[in-house]
Amino acid sequence: MKVIDTVFTRQAIRLCDEGYKKGWHERNGGNLSYRLKEEEVQSIQDDLKTGVWQEIGATVKTLANEYFLVTGSGKFMMNVKLYPEESLCVIKVDETGSKYMIVWGLTKGGRPTSELPSHLMNLEVLKKRNPDYRVVYHCHATNVIALTFVLPLDSDTFSRELWEMATECPIVFPSGVGVVPWMVPGGEEIAIATSKLMTKYDAVIWAHHGIFGAGYDFQTTFGLIDTIEKSAEILVKVLSMTDHKRQTISTEQFRALAKAFHVTLNEDVLNK
Repeated sequence: MKVIDTVFTRQAIRLCDEGYKKGWHERNGGNLSYRLKEEEVQSIQDDLKTGVWQEIGATVKTLANEYFLVTGSGKFMMNVKLYPEESLCVIKVDETGSKYMIVWGLTKGGRPTSELPSHLMNLEVLKKRNPDYRVVYHCHATNVIALTFVLPLDSDTFSRELWEMATECPIVFPSGVGVVPWMVPGGEEIAIATSKLMTKYDAVIWAHHGIFGAGYDFQTTFGLIDTIEKSAEILVKVLSMTDHKRQTISTEQFRALAKAFHVTLNEDVLNK
């Protein structure tokens, strides 16, 4: 089977396109990675080529010899649907976990996303949490970014504010969200900071930059980010009307919600 015809590639293309339509991917902003299943790798072997090993910029030993579908550096999300073979690539990580090889895609040249160290370090952390985690997705969600200028850059405070904006929020992200202060993107520092938070959270906000989310598949990952951004939009509107909420969802009500929907909420956020 050709890579372009697989279900995972079609789903990746759809996510990129939907994110672009949301306004989260101006120019070449944002990126996506997917850790392939063993049977998916086997199904596309005849479509893969041999490339040159290149340094990842991090070491991810747990991901040795695995394959990933990744967006290309400098590629526009608006073009993924039209020109997927130019915009995406499949890479293989070597046996040491320190190098990668492009084995498909980027037909007009290029390299994987500049956030590749963050993607792979976080996929390694997530795999250790639960091997079913396969997707990491970074986008420039407008309202989330806006809130990083006015809310404390504290994970528990940020999470509580988002939870209070919509009843579904603590159900969709019961651990809350992690928050990283501004750092230079694409480097080891932000990759390490994000991966530490990913041991606990499925979504990490990068101050004044965007959000980084993870999930078992493309649908749940996109849904997570979409829910957080919707909550952020409501909060932006509330803050534009008043600096004091007349009423909101209480801690007791959150506990009742958690019991009804069988989720375990982050106690640090509840006690904020």
